[in-house]
Amino acid sequence: MDIQEKIRQQIAADPVVLYMKGTPDFPLCGFSAAVVQVLRRCGLKDFAAYNVLEDESLRQGIKEYANWPTIPQLYIKGEFIGGADIVREMYESGELQELLKEAGVLA
Repeated sequence: MDIQEKIRQQIAADPVVLYMKGTPDFPLCGFSAAVVQVLRRCGLKDFAAYNVLEDESLRQGIKEYANWPTIPQLYIKGEFIGGADIVREMYESGELQELLKEAGVLA
């Protein structure tokens, strides 16, 4: 299976998917930590997270998949949302919480 197909399957398998550096409990960059913090502030405790530092093909593949040059990358219900700045702005406006409710992951 090629990396693009693997990414498609990962994104389809869970309602919220984060590609990041490190893990939610041990983020290895400030931007990844910021997105995890925002998701937790929304009340989201459980989401799929993939550490791109463990797999160079995944690290490169996700950039190509979304045509987005940076990590982290957040997906909700299969849709690319954005990186740290976009996620933070959406949280501050309430848009992120609405998306998460629509995805059925927040009450």
